[in-house]
Amino acid sequence: MRILTINPGGTSTKVAIYENEREVFKKTITHTQEALQGFKTLFDQYDYRKKLILDMLEEQNEPLEGFSAIAGRGGLMKAIEGGVYTVNKAMVADLKNAIQGEHASNLGAVLARQIADEAGVEAYVVDPVSTDEFMPVSRLTGLSEIEKASWLHALNHKAVCRKIASKLGGRYEAFNFIVAHLGSGISIAPHARGRMVDGSGGRSDGPFSPERSGGIITYPLVKLCYSGKYSYSEMVDKISNTGGMYDYLGTKDMREIEERALGGDEKAQRVLDAFVYQVAKEIAMYGASLNGDVDRIILTGGIAYSEYVCQEVEKRVRYLAEVEVVPGEMEMEALALGALRVLSGEEAPKVYR
Repeated sequence: MRILTINPGGTSTKVAIYENEREVFKKTITHTQEALQGFKTLFDQYDYRKKLILDMLEEQNEPLEGFSAIAGRGGLMKAIEGGVYTVNKAMVADLKNAIQGEHASNLGAVLARQIADEAGVEAYVVDPVSTDEFMPVSRLTGLSEIEKASWLHALNHKAVCRKIASKLGGRYEAFNFIVAHLGSGISIAPHARGRMVDGSGGRSDGPFSPERSGGIITYPLVKLCYSGKYSYSEMVDKISNTGGMYDYLGTKDMREIEERALGGDEKAQRVLDAFVYQVAKEIAMYGASLNGDVDRIILTGGIAYSEYVCQEVEKRVRYLAEVEVVPGEMEMEALALGALRVLSGEEAPKVYR
């Protein structure tokens, strides 16, 4: 079975073709700022991106009739449990109306649906960004006006869980894992028998990252917000894009930071060690979510390519469980494998309502 996967980002659209589980083609279509600046809204880019995908398929001599399914990255829709969802009218409407905000991933399901209709096949999304399987107790924050929600790297989280579960000779639903996705954004979550029952990351809590502040102690943050030094938008940018390692060291490049640290830069070493310490603390905290019953701790994301980071984190958490490292991200593969599970009858598609 041949599956086309589509993953739109802010300045690119990743496209890959899988023959069953094997990747046979992958390309990242880059969109320049000049090309995108003429579009007023995200969905104004729809026809532009769709044409680029179809032109690329034509160049590769890949007729639409040759595909068994199209899988797109799921965007910011209603909170739903993880799984494979058929792209329907309700999902498309919610993404077009940006009910949870605008994000490039919102285009994934819509592009998949339209191209699938032309191909005469079904369109799916897999473990979208809005996957929310949190336990009720994990949602309370200490202020009744603020409830914790799940905005994590669900697609890659669940993909690496399935990979390690297979390595252990079972299904994802048979194990308890703690996954730390380490990249420009950090998300760490406990997975209890196939459900992501808590978690931290995004722009709200958890460790700081190359560009995000992570969780910050409350009183000083409130004082800074009302200091008059920053506007609302400037504070959001400070927390989301220019915080973390960038705020300390002036760079978001983890390879540069590690080189500086290991080369004798004491400040870089302290920041790097603080990052490792925060990641390890967060992982250990979620051991309580699983009552200490942890089958594996999984480190993934781009920073998991760093032997130093992985080794230092492992030193602090290996008392809890054995550590597995799955560097990079499996998003395109995860989309294809999700569609394949449905096509093979292994998993029934869910309905978005």
